Amino acid sequence: MRIIWIITFTMLQSASFKSTQLLHQRVKSAYAEKEDVVKKYFEEKKLAPQGYSIFMRAFKQEEKLEVWVKYNNTAYTLLHTYEICSSSGVLGPKRKEGDAQVPEGVYQINHFNPQSNFHLSLGLDYPNASDKILSDRKSPGSAIYIHGNCVTIGCIPITDDKIKELYILAVEARNNGQKKIPVHIFPRQLSDTNLAQLTSANASHASFWKNLQMIYRDFETTKKLKSIKVNEKGEYYF
Repeated sequence: MRIIWIITFTMLQSASFKSTQLLHQRVKSAYAEKEDVVKKYFEEKKLAPQGYSIFMRAFKQEEKLEVWVKYNNTAYTLLHTYEICSSSGVLGPKRKEGDAQVPEGVYQINHFNPQSNFHLSLGLDYPNASDKILSDRKSPGSAIYIHGNCVTIGCIPITDDKIKELYILAVEARNNGQKKIPVHIFPRQLSDTNLAQLTSANASHASFWKNLQMIYRDFETTKKLKSIKVNEKGEYYF
């Protein structure tokens, strides 16, 4: 009995991330239904459908979720844009449990949930280092996901149909060795004009949004991601 357990444990250790995900029926069905669709996105951009890493960028006001891909040290290329089908709260960062806000800032995927209440879901590492400084210290909130269905209280839903595609892209990237999948969430595209409109409507977030604009601008210019850190004030910096 002990020998069988050791063999089984060894097999699980050597199994790829993708193969373990495919043990779940929803993931298996997603691949059956959507793998060819995902490959077509790569074909349309003349990109290889393997060996890539991904980056996601969400804009709350535009209700868009972009998926960018890159290979090794190349610049990112926009692969596909998904519609965010529902939202909650207002423009501005999440600062407390129950405020219904969708977070804004720099995050990573830290959880693949193949048995989500919202079909499939990808968890964000909210609260991040900045949120832990700027948000309510006792109850900043948690459990923020990009998921299926079209309902939300602080999450990013893109429908059951489209989460199948995004989940495949994330699984493939993770299986390729990308342990950290970055996700940047902005109130909207942060051009100077848009930032001025945002701060005119809500001056309380002016410095926070100006800080995010630095990150937005750098990617817009270079199509590459720099290492981002957080200082003692909760501000992002390169």
